[in-house]
Amino acid sequence: MSLVDTFSALSDQNRQKILELLKKKEMSVGEMAGQLTITMPTLSHHLDILKRADLISGRRNGQQIIYSLNLSVLDEITENVIKLLKVNRKI
Repeated sequence: MSLVDTFSALSDQNRQKILELLKKKEMSVGEMAGQLTITMPTLSHHLDILKRADLISGRRNGQQIIYSLNLSVLDEITENVIKLLKVNRKI
């Protein structure tokens, strides 16, 4: 996944809210829907985009899917952004 793809996934305010929720704890779709003001189909669409960007992952728990942040990918993104912004200055 490129930084462009990652930033594209992060560019939507609803997806940012989903990530904020998942920073606090793992959640099911139902739990997230109760805290967001979007429809279930819209939530599913945003979750799909975040999954394709590898920013979140889901695991089955009975009939529910429990979502969590993919911290290793977020760490990698952070490192890449830092490298991108690092300026080498000679005095």
